[in-house]
Amino acid sequence: MVALIKTLQVILALSILIIIHEFGHFLFAKMFGIRVEKFFLFFDVGGTKLFSTKGKWFTKLCPKAASWQTEYGIGWLPLGGYCKICGMIDESMDLESMKKDPQPWEFRTKPAWQRLLVMCGGVLFNFIFAIIAYISILAIWGSGYIENEGNAIYTDELGMEMGFRNGDRIIKMDDYVPENFGMLQADLARRGIEKVTVLRDGDTLDLYIDRSMIGDFMNDPNVFDLAVPFVIDSVMKASPNYSCGLVHGDRIVALDSVNTPFVQDSRSYLASVQGDTVMATVLRGADTLSIPMAVDTSGRLGVYMQVPGIKTKEYSVASAIPAGFKLTFETIGGYLRDLKLVASPSTKAYESVGSFIAIGQVFPATWDWYRFVNILALLSIMLGVMNLLPIPGLDGGHIVFCLYEMVTGRKPSDKFLEIAQIIGMLLLFLLMFLAFGNDIRRLIH
Repeated sequence: MVALIKTLQVILALSILIIIHEFGHFLFAKMFGIRVEKFFLFFDVGGTKLFSTKGKWFTKLCPKAASWQTEYGIGWLPLGGYCKICGMIDESMDLESMKKDPQPWEFRTKPAWQRLLVMCGGVLFNFIFAIIAYISILAIWGSGYIENEGNAIYTDELGMEMGFRNGDRIIKMDDYVPENFGMLQADLARRGIEKVTVLRDGDTLDLYIDRSMIGDFMNDPNVFDLAVPFVIDSVMKASPNYSCGLVHGDRIVALDSVNTPFVQDSRSYLASVQGDTVMATVLRGADTLSIPMAVDTSGRLGVYMQVPGIKTKEYSVASAIPAGFKLTFETIGGYLRDLKLVASPSTKAYESVGSFIAIGQVFPATWDWYRFVNILALLSIMLGVMNLLPIPGLDGGHIVFCLYEMVTGRKPSDKFLEIAQIIGMLLLFLLMFLAFGNDIRRLIH
């Protein structure tokens, strides 16, 4: 059921984003009198279509559809979508139509500036959608994040190898002082950090980062886990320890002979004594108490911990608008830094590139509007930025050719555009192969 829910969320999210992106191209094409032959969600490879407005049953239901210039439909291959613009060399590789005499309604006969806007339309709509999504998120739910100040990390083997220790408090990275604990890992990778200053046992230490480890660092989500102090907030009413005597503010520092400065330190031991009883050493003010506690069959004590400092902010619709713009451009900047890392082989960041499988793992196991819209906004930005890459076959490649023509006054030949499109498609297939390969490798390991 979890896999089904995640799959449905991926399909819905990608469908929304593809339609928004292609509608940007469609709208500008129509604005300049360019005919659009097809507008398809997913690819109708081999002419196989799940739905088409030119289909027999649809034209019977809506006779006017037979005279529409544009065929709207859904293909069977869910790897994207397309808007087939007349007189343009695109992923459909319809070269026969390009051999005919140019027509005034075709893309190739329009001025370079109009063609440029048509090609920018998809990316522009992706960014506009992200802005609207972020404004909506801030206006409805506000913003919230765990503050870095006063909180410590709980790390794993890779973090230990890099020099970090459980309980370290990150003060700064080079000259950058992080505010959001949840962004520590992204900040260290994206900003090219070479030195991290931490507070450890009352002393300030400088840790020098080996940038060759960044690839593994990006693929490991547990390097900067939040170290949760074992401080009691309350005890569940259904807990076997409801009447054991624990009160708000008690701190469990040990279970039997196992020291537990943080909640994470207790997990493996509690799992080994499921259904048993442990002796908890508890600090209450200046007193040290010994309290017997029952461990349930899941290896849990049935208590709530005090949540580390969460900074929240509410927005009115008016204040959410500039904040939404700011958040969008900050996210674009962060993703551009991610792409820079991927393009640097020495960091091995290319190993973090993922496909639909990786996207599916990001979505929650249950429906959550806040997380869905948040992920949708991020994916919209990723789709927009990726399409700006100057690779033939992507919008960025067509944009480069239009800009070249506007600057030099020379238009690339149709033969050159055909070859460039083929090369671009091969590069995209290689990138897709890398992404699927990374996902399969991660699933295996």
